[in-house]
Amino acid sequence: MGLYAICYRRGWKHLRYILLLFVFVLCVYVYLWSTVKHERWGKSQNLESGNVLNSEVINSLLKNYSFSRDQVCNHPYLDPFHPSLMKYFRDVGRLNCADDENWIKVNNGSFWINKNAQLRHGKITCQYAPIYRKDENNVYVGEKKTMESGVISVPSDVITVSCQTGLFGSKYSNVHTTVAYKKEVHDRVNKASYDDLYMPLNVLMFGFDSVSRNTWLRTLPKTHKYFTEELKGVVLKGYNIVGDGTPQALLPILTGQTEIELPEARRGKPGAKVVDGHPWIWKDFKKAGYMTQWGEDMCWIGTFNLRMLGFDKQPVDHFWRPYCQASGELHKKSKPFCLGSERRHKVMMDWVKDGFQMYKNRLKFIFAFHSEYSHEDSSTLNWADDDLLGMLKYLEGNNYLNNTVLILMSDHGARFHAVRESIQGKYEERMPYFSFRFPKWFPKKYPSEFKAFKTNANRLTTPFDIYETFRDMIKFEKTAKKNKTLPRGMSLFRPIPKHRSCGDADISPHWCACLGWNVTSSSDPVTKKAAVAIVDFMNNLTEKFRSKCHSLSLKEIKSAMVLQSNPYIARFLGSADVDGRIPKESNNAIDKSALYQLTLQTSPGDGVFETTVKYFAKKDKFVMSEREISRINKYGNAANCVYTDAPHLRQYCYCK
Repeated sequence: MGLYAICYRRGWKHLRYILLLFVFVLCVYVYLWSTVKHERWGKSQNLESGNVLNSEVINSLLKNYSFSRDQVCNHPYLDPFHPSLMKYFRDVGRLNCADDENWIKVNNGSFWINKNAQLRHGKITCQYAPIYRKDENNVYVGEKKTMESGVISVPSDVITVSCQTGLFGSKYSNVHTTVAYKKEVHDRVNKASYDDLYMPLNVLMFGFDSVSRNTWLRTLPKTHKYFTEELKGVVLKGYNIVGDGTPQALLPILTGQTEIELPEARRGKPGAKVVDGHPWIWKDFKKAGYMTQWGEDMCWIGTFNLRMLGFDKQPVDHFWRPYCQASGELHKKSKPFCLGSERRHKVMMDWVKDGFQMYKNRLKFIFAFHSEYSHEDSSTLNWADDDLLGMLKYLEGNNYLNNTVLILMSDHGARFHAVRESIQGKYEERMPYFSFRFPKWFPKKYPSEFKAFKTNANRLTTPFDIYETFRDMIKFEKTAKKNKTLPRGMSLFRPIPKHRSCGDADISPHWCACLGWNVTSSSDPVTKKAAVAIVDFMNNLTEKFRSKCHSLSLKEIKSAMVLQSNPYIARFLGSADVDGRIPKESNNAIDKSALYQLTLQTSPGDGVFETTVKYFAKKDKFVMSEREISRINKYGNAANCVYTDAPHLRQYCYCK
């Protein structure tokens, strides 16, 4: 009994030590786990704070989906709702405009006094006048007329209306737009037979500025769900931009060429001309008998007007720009993003619907591009979700989509938003939302084309391909030309080979989302030399304007990544056997060059730039291009001193 008691006491003493040790180990484990977790997410979220990204985090973010070993380009899978990204987005609620409804209603080329306004205010008398395009930057007002009741056909696409109740009663003033009846356009399209068209289908392309594929899912979830699940739309998962900014996205889509390949149109450049002569795709559709309709909001920074000289003559049958110019001053009198009681984005959507109504049985090419929500703040795009969904349901419910190729798209991902400074944001900028929806009968009538399109949805695709797809709709050459090298632009109605690379598609490494970059230290000697070379290059660009622009100096290297050339590609000489199964390689063919992508900050002005440079180790030399330098933070008015003389240099200039 005494021996048992001694053993019991000693056992309990040992047990206490074991329990204390267990608690201590558990505490250490919890502390280390929380620290590691904090370090992992902290490093992946914030480039601004100076944290260094590690390869483990990058690899966790860039997991490939549907990875194909025999496909050269596999775009990364990026979780749209990853915690490191969602902190950049917020709930913006609903956009509510004025409670008092607009006194004027417009639809399908007509307008009338709103009955609800009459019930609220009594008898209303109005004066209206047409607004016409004078030139690219000006409009003029036509003859005024009086109205009190009835439905009136608009004299032009844009009208100004002023109303009053009684001699000293309430007043109303606004600018409205619809699609007016134009006899010359109807005469032209009514003569068209469409017999020579391979795919006699309407084209409706509706887009938003700066929306990656993932941001579309975050901010337009109702539209995306309806588009993919109900309408069976197809999203291009391998769509990749080919340059920086909206012009570099839209010019290849609308002309099949880059800005450099097209005639000089930049302001202040010798020999620069307006863009009328560009080979716009809407010219081809118009020649084929289509009504053409194109517009973008934010006309003060228009895609072909800010840096370029714009159009001399009106480019399409129905043009949004005169309405944008005429209504601009009224924005100050309304709530933000409203015009009276109407949400401005909905006015554009109604304008699209009017185009379908006015030319109900004739073919149409319509492209509407909305920017003011998503250009500055991705979160506010959510305001458009219900109305975009409503537009799609209206078009489907009225059978307009039964004869329409519907395209929902964006030009690129966020460029200036905070999300752009995250590693995932970098990739998302290069992977905008782009999708197609065909009529239900399309797969049966065009089985091979639809099969190719579905396959291509997971292949590398670009803006050049959209242009070629439009061309195929007009005239499809069933026997395609056989080239030894792949053409830059390939129709989505034809199979795009798995071996297509960014080089084949004319995508520079700077913009290619297929590539896997590895993080390198900002203190690495080559990285430092690269940063200095970049700043010197930018200073050379502004050298002629040194009396106006400061000489920049390197303030900080925020992040750096490196891409080494693929050694297997460098060594591969061909096949050692007749079946092509055994590779023949050279041990001496090694490419010593590397690509560096740096995010750096300059002084004065604190400009943040992302640049890709090629480094040749043998010559210790860096090669770079202005096309591969991105300014990723706003410069506001800091570059106004070169706004007129050299607007293309604004991102590099900090005025003295």
